[in-house]
Amino acid sequence: MIGTAPSIDDIRAAAERIAGAVMRTPCVASETLSRLTGCMLYLKFENLQFTASFKERGALNKLLSLWPKERAAGVCAMSAGNHAQGVAYHARRLGIAATIVMPKGTPATKISRTRDFGATVIVEGSNLAEAMGVAERQSQLFGLTFVHPFDDHDIIAGQGTLGLEILDAVPDLDVIIVPIGGGGLISGIAIAAKAIKPGIAIVGVQSRAYPSMVKALNGEKCLNPDAVTIAEGIAVKTAGEITRDVVRALVDEILLVDEESIERGVALLLSVEKTVVEGAGAVGLAAILEYPGQFAGLRVATLLTGGNIDLRVLSSVAMRELVRNGQLLRLDVPISDQPGALSLLATALADEGANIVDVAHDRLSLSLNAKRAVLEAVIEVEDRAHGEAVVAALRARGFDVTPRPL
Repeated sequence: MIGTAPSIDDIRAAAERIAGAVMRTPCVASETLSRLTGCMLYLKFENLQFTASFKERGALNKLLSLWPKERAAGVCAMSAGNHAQGVAYHARRLGIAATIVMPKGTPATKISRTRDFGATVIVEGSNLAEAMGVAERQSQLFGLTFVHPFDDHDIIAGQGTLGLEILDAVPDLDVIIVPIGGGGLISGIAIAAKAIKPGIAIVGVQSRAYPSMVKALNGEKCLNPDAVTIAEGIAVKTAGEITRDVVRALVDEILLVDEESIERGVALLLSVEKTVVEGAGAVGLAAILEYPGQFAGLRVATLLTGGNIDLRVLSSVAMRELVRNGQLLRLDVPISDQPGALSLLATALADEGANIVDVAHDRLSLSLNAKRAVLEAVIEVEDRAHGEAVVAALRARGFDVTPRPL
């Protein structure tokens, strides 16, 4: 932990310092999501940054704030993803040697990207807390400046530049919804936004799996070490010391969201806005989906804080949303085990506008006649109502259809 919370003047100075090296991302209204959520929703596209995350802002501001001898010695950071890439990328740009400690289990793609930015990567520690200890020891041993991911004056000031940009783009906002991990982002935004517009509401969002800031404000410490969330970017066990004080003073409320809401947020942003957002970047939209009455009729901005999501996870989220919306169905259909039986079913499905995604025969079940088989078909339909119509039409043609959950 370094220093105290920045002032609005520190945040404005940070904005001047990083200008031109960090993208001033769009903050625009989403007409479709506004209609779906019942509020006037503005999205701040931080997933468009070069490293696909807002973390560049704080990282660059910190690096630019170093004394010459600190630059010459180099820096050290701990991160499993976005902070690592932000520090590594801008350190290379500025000619500063960077050592990044990443915990074991960090996805190989994130490790390779960080190395590609020129950093020395040390993979050590079974979790973030152990990796943090390694990074702190490296800093002390080699005289490196430790770049904390959130609990640092200059990091918070850099993240706070988002508050300036959001209110510059949409001055008459009622609410800004901000993801919370360790609290650096919401602290910076709250300081900036409340200084410019004292009446604006700042609402934080955390995954129910990792409510670290909520627990910190309640004087609690422990979190379940085995908690799982797709919002790993905010899966922080312990909130910052500086940040919890800022949050206590300036943040109006913290909402907790379920994994299903986060998945829906990722899927909606992909399908509606055609933009890729990681779980942590979708929790703002998740909060609006889970607490719609709280934001109805208001002018709301939320941040798409990053886009670094594993492709397998993204694929899974997209397919699960199709299932959730009733667009993918599994049907069990007994048929005669003879030539042409499958063709009859396929023709019937085609006539009803359904697409076969996957199909399998079960001929070995002892509950079946030896001349019968059960066809297990996964089909794609327009929506839940269309799926019900397809099932009814198949039954009308004599097929004994049983819908099954996927």
